[in-house]
Amino acid sequence: MCTNGQIDLLRELEILLQKQIRLAQEGDTRGIEALARKADIVVRKIGETAILEKAEFKQRREQLQKLYDRLCLAVSAQKADVLEKLGRIRKGKKTIGTYRGII
Repeated sequence: MCTNGQIDLLRELEILLQKQIRLAQEGDTRGIEALARKADIVVRKIGETAILEKAEFKQRREQLQKLYDRLCLAVSAQKADVLEKLGRIRKGKKTIGTYRGII
């Protein structure tokens, strides 16, 4: 039998994942990190209860997995964007260095 506290933990994790996805889409890395620390605590508590191993929570487990996959995708997209911008900055610095050498 599951307690309301265990179900609340699942709800809390779902909310944290949704917030992290939104922050990743907005490019808020610090916000993602802060929520990741909170989510880690919740995940540990859920792991201790083993609630997701129960058959009646299969749908909930799948929903959490989908959210986690979306979060990974959003963070990967953010990483690609940052790498692209970093490449432009490096190219710009190189160009400026070249012009300084000419002048």
